[in-house]
Amino acid sequence: MPERDIYLLSPRLLSPETIAVAFAKTSRSPESFREIAAELSDESSAKFHEKWVVGYGHASVAEHAVLHIAFENVSRVAIETIEGNRLASYTEKSTRYQKWGMDDFTIPPELDGHPLRDEFVNTVRLLFSTYADSLDPVKNLIVERSPRRENESDEAYDRRIRSQYVDRCRFLLPAAANANVGMTANARIIEMTIRKMLSHPLAEVRQIGERLKEVSKAETPTLVKYADANEYSVETVKQLEGRRLKVEGQRSDWCSLIDYDKDGEKKILAAALYRFDEVPFADALKYVKSLKKKERETLAETLLGKLGKYDTPLRELEYSICTFDLVMDQGAYAEFKRHRMMTQTPQRLTTRLGWTTPLLITEAGFGSRYEAAMEAASRMYEKLHAFNPDAAQYIVPNGFNRRVLAQFNLREAFAFCQLRSAANAHFSSAGLLKKIYEDISRVHPLLSKYMKLREETWQSVEENYFSKI
Repeated sequence: MPERDIYLLSPRLLSPETIAVAFAKTSRSPESFREIAAELSDESSAKFHEKWVVGYGHASVAEHAVLHIAFENVSRVAIETIEGNRLASYTEKSTRYQKWGMDDFTIPPELDGHPLRDEFVNTVRLLFSTYADSLDPVKNLIVERSPRRENESDEAYDRRIRSQYVDRCRFLLPAAANANVGMTANARIIEMTIRKMLSHPLAEVRQIGERLKEVSKAETPTLVKYADANEYSVETVKQLEGRRLKVEGQRSDWCSLIDYDKDGEKKILAAALYRFDEVPFADALKYVKSLKKKERETLAETLLGKLGKYDTPLRELEYSICTFDLVMDQGAYAEFKRHRMMTQTPQRLTTRLGWTTPLLITEAGFGSRYEAAMEAASRMYEKLHAFNPDAAQYIVPNGFNRRVLAQFNLREAFAFCQLRSAANAHFSSAGLLKKIYEDISRVHPLLSKYMKLREETWQSVEENYFSKI
């Protein structure tokens, strides 16, 4: 009997394209991966990909070639497109723990030679100077309320309080603020990202897409060389952009559960029984519906009763879907968008939904300057919007609200509600997720009660952390 063997095909010894071919050929070859790889060269690997991936469309082969891409000094507007793919990993420079300098921003290329360029730069500098000036007053308030612990070093103390004051002050930073992000993804995702970026309405994003293609071709020359702008995406976006709804706007709640599966809990319980039985799903669902309330509670306890704080519920919780129409500040969305297993449709950044004011900003005596900076950003936004609604996004600070349509299953709800309501979560996220949890509990009380959240309400989050929402 052959001996089991598990080993790495090292990217230090083999190119990503060669590794991808070695994995691809095992479907037809009885040889070991080592033997297959030993017979390959970069040239033969490129020919393989040209024939099978490009010629015949076997794109899954490209998923075995993995790249690590570093993006530096790109705007937060651009980062949203970079991080727009589900099947990739990202680590981004944190606005909660790092401070920004006066020149750490991008001027949208659309403003090159435009009369609004200088006014845009002046408004961004006003936001950055207000941000810089707010750091010490808010920090002093935190120091006053959170004294140094016995034997606590300067470094440890600074680390403990920094997120508290930097977190509030970052509400002033505009979307033009630069950041760094690291991305790990396979060549298939990289190609999709390049196509998406080259099809984007913003020039900065298209420029980044061109550079991403150039950098990726150095490692996977065959797998990304045909990535180009997507005509379908470009033309469809243009046509949809021109179809504005001619309806009278209604003021909606900031967290609205607009759709859910009324039999969702029963479907989840039926799916859990289905896995371990030999009956059709329709029979399993019929059986669950025939149970009395107490019997379904017992079944729910069996499914989730042993769930620990860091455990992931069984996959059967994915059979129930909820859809929410949400309004949140951009700081909250920065965390919310990381939950890429859900479906999200964010609207463009705008100042027209108003802004939030952290309570500590007001208590530090900095409220009037904060408000003046936000009003200046709002005025600048309207001027930019008249010229180019996409470019207008660059001036929008983190504190302004944004509308997002989100659809997710109950398993994902367990994941993000528990994570984003934790003690170290951003307070904007905590309030939002508490409200989402409250709405889910109303329609799915049998299963949602097993979520492990802090004893805190969204109302108390608003009261304790904001002076204006």
